[in-house]
Amino acid sequence: MAKSPAWTRKEGKNPAGGLNAKGRASAKAQGMNLKPPAPSPKTTEAKGRKASFCARMTGMKKKLTSAKTANDPNSRINKSLRAWKC
Repeated sequence: MAKSPAWTRKEGKNPAGGLNAKGRASAKAQGMNLKPPAPSPKTTEAKGRKASFCARMTGMKKKLTSAKTANDPNSRINKSLRAWKC
């Protein structure tokens, strides 16, 4: 029986939110093009990525999560927003 890709399992996820290198590698093997996070941007491209990510994820948090998930500090979306300093 074949295992599911690492990005869908715990071993491919970063405990602080998002994916770790193994998770990004398994996603890339499936044709996805994921870049590592840019929490402290040093280039204008990274600043744009960060602003775009923060706007997108903040909107998702408001519209697509339950009140319980939105208020849970250990939810994946809140961990991700904290890691990106949004």
